[in-house]
Amino acid sequence: MTAVARPVVVPPEPWEFPEGSTYDLPNGLRLLTYDVPGQYVVSVRIGVPVSLRDEPREREGVASIMARTLDEGTENHTAEEFARLLERKGVSFGAGMADAGLSIDLDVVKGNLEPALDLLRQILTEPTFPQTEVARQVRTRIAEIEQERSNAAHRAGLEFVRTFYAPEDRSSRPTGGTRETVSSITREDVAAFHAEHVVAAGVTLVVAGDLRGLDVPVLVESALGRWAKGPRHRERHLQHAAALAPDRGRIVLVSRPGSVQTELVIGAPGPDRSVAGGWAPYPVLGFVLGGSPNARIDAVLREEKGYTYGIRSSFRPRRRGGVFLTSGSVRADSTAESLRLLVEILDGGRDGFTDKEIRSGVDFISKTAPGRYATADAIADEAVSMALDGRTTAFTTANLRDLATVDRSRVDAAYARFADGAGIGAGAPGAGWTIVMVGDATAQLDAIKALDLGEVTVVTDA
Repeated sequence: MTAVARPVVVPPEPWEFPEGSTYDLPNGLRLLTYDVPGQYVVSVRIGVPVSLRDEPREREGVASIMARTLDEGTENHTAEEFARLLERKGVSFGAGMADAGLSIDLDVVKGNLEPALDLLRQILTEPTFPQTEVARQVRTRIAEIEQERSNAAHRAGLEFVRTFYAPEDRSSRPTGGTRETVSSITREDVAAFHAEHVVAAGVTLVVAGDLRGLDVPVLVESALGRWAKGPRHRERHLQHAAALAPDRGRIVLVSRPGSVQTELVIGAPGPDRSVAGGWAPYPVLGFVLGGSPNARIDAVLREEKGYTYGIRSSFRPRRRGGVFLTSGSVRADSTAESLRLLVEILDGGRDGFTDKEIRSGVDFISKTAPGRYATADAIADEAVSMALDGRTTAFTTANLRDLATVDRSRVDAAYARFADGAGIGAGAPGAGWTIVMVGDATAQLDAIKALDLGEVTVVTDA
């Protein structure tokens, strides 16, 4: 029997995000293309830098209703006819609003890219927003609002932004509006918002997939070259930083009598991707603190104590500034103790992290990157996300390369920089954190107050 030599395993080569090509159209539309051989479902993504702050205060939610009704009828097709056209061409379509802007997703088999782009043209430039469809989406959104308030995780998120951001800032209110503002939205409001803001200036369009044999710039120019530029210049990304509430460092308990679980959200101001010292250490910090079942939080609250099925932490950057969030649910009878342990673990980040923890975070993020970006839709999503953040995917590559240099000193310095900026982990325990809890206030209030982590406010839902 012939012995077979053991294969030599070498470390993987540094990974780079696929290289794209850029084309600027005269109307202000920027096209980014990524050729991904073998990916025969082509992904088209559009980022429109329209801000939620552009919504009239009394009509907040109009941008979301507009996004939902873009494909509900065009100048030449009813909603039903247009739905059949999308189905016939194998087109998957979606649109939604977020802090970064309006995002539009379209996926189609390669052979139908040209007719799909024409359908996209109609969606962008010829929507009619039928009264019946607008009214239907308004009713749907109102029903969602009620459902969100009944869901503990959603309710905690709503109360967190209301506590964390300044009352006058749009970020303190739901992206999709409130019952009062959504109820007043009309078909005319939706059409007016579209006419003013869904224009070509500053828009980024990404096409990713197997592009061999396709002249994508010509196809896009033919379909969208006549899309109106709009009356003014517009940047490709939003610049406004959210205003934070001056009294955000406190505890808010939303009363849910008889609840067998307590939903917790703990947050503080975090950095954006332009942070001094580089962005690379911050995803590692999120992973080490609460980004995996082996992270510090789950090691204590799940594995050792059995209080939770899992609690997660992450740094979430915006264009300017960001937020660090820790969230999850715990057994009701462990509420106060879980909160104490969470704050202790998070404040304890100032004491530093181990080489083993950091290596596990670096390895996970860097070695899973090729898999995360292996498909055309993931590539397109990242490209449009970076564009709305004022960057290109060159940042993605550079950040992954920088990740290889992240060590204990950089991670410790990054946490100290974050903690100092947020005013956490210094002075009284729990200082600087915004803490929102949804649970049984009657059963938990005294124990929470006894922790002496800050002012406690009880909110009772009507």
